[in-house]
Amino acid sequence: MTTVLTPASPLTAADRCDRCGAQAYLRVVLASGGELLFCAHHGRKFEPELKKIAAEIQDETDRLTPVPPSPEDEER
Repeated sequence: MTTVLTPASPLTAADRCDRCGAQAYLRVVLASGGELLFCAHHGRKFEPELKKIAAEIQDETDRLTPVPPSPEDEER
């Protein structure tokens, strides 16, 4: 998904997908005003349509990628 990162506030666990209520990882600022929030699943599902109506897309789905364990964690 093409993204435009703006100085918008980061999404938090309190931000919920407007479609299903799961945690939101995408904020879509509409060209007509207003915004929509989507989980990664629905963001991907609606990507073609969202690109047509979005002025900006804040994509934080990279936060879903697991962080590899640190060497200290592996010693435990």
